[in-house]
Amino acid sequence: MLRFILRRLFVGVLVLMAVAIITFALTNVAVDPAVVLAGEGATAADIQAIRERFGFDQPLHIRFMAWAVDILNGDLGQSYRQRRPVADVVFERLPVTLTLGASAFLLALSVAIPLGILAGLRPNSWIDRFALGFAVLGQAIPNLWFALVGIVIFSVNLRLLPVSGSDSWKHFILPATALAYYAMPTLMRLTRSGIIDAMQSDYIRTARAKGLRLPTVVLKHALRNAILPLVSVAAVQLGSMLGGSVVIETIFAMQGIGYLAWESIIRSDPPVVQAIVLIIASFYVLLTFLADVLNAWLDPRLRAR
Repeated sequence: MLRFILRRLFVGVLVLMAVAIITFALTNVAVDPAVVLAGEGATAADIQAIRERFGFDQPLHIRFMAWAVDILNGDLGQSYRQRRPVADVVFERLPVTLTLGASAFLLALSVAIPLGILAGLRPNSWIDRFALGFAVLGQAIPNLWFALVGIVIFSVNLRLLPVSGSDSWKHFILPATALAYYAMPTLMRLTRSGIIDAMQSDYIRTARAKGLRLPTVVLKHALRNAILPLVSVAAVQLGSMLGGSVVIETIFAMQGIGYLAWESIIRSDPPVVQAIVLIIASFYVLLTFLADVLNAWLDPRLRAR
């Protein structure tokens, strides 16, 4: 098990290194930091002086190494626009995004798993057709459209929920639902197919022959095997919710890192963009690592891979 964990950690570090290199290269090629710092109306001499002062005239790989060393020391740099440490700018917004992602994830699981179990236990029944129709609709409707329709119905017409902001729990209902609805179909279909396959297995027939009740068979035996692919996909979905919050947070004007990323792109603030991409990538790597470890614990055969 230890070798399995070390291999997964090594792969995760490589992924983060690749993300850091690509992000730094793209943000520095797309935007000239000296021009951003100099501001409007700056002369060519002013821009050149800033390049020399901050080392922007050095080769890209030298600047990347300096930036990487600062990252390893916990220094995310300075925001060009806000003139504040990037760490302060990002981490004061991070709780909103984490709350939104966790709420959407729990909502998606609480709907998708029970619905998938019921559909898997009754294939081709009305509940199965309803679940499949729900999945098709969820994959066909963009969360952008779903969010806008939710605003029109529940905020503009019924006036039940606030349109924008992140001040209270009511502000999270519509954006969390919009994020969760997009993830539900995948989780539901995986649960359904896993339950169908598990219920046709010999060990399930043996358990039923021993007189075990159906809820015990499903929750204790069938779901243990059906949940293996679900764990991996659920980790990716949670990462997608954190990364995909850029659109939802922008629509609802929520003060999270997704909205901050959009603001930083519009205002040409590369250090903030780099930090946000690296943080979201770190969440992805951590979640997939935890999912791999959990799957290996549930199924020892995976440890040999």
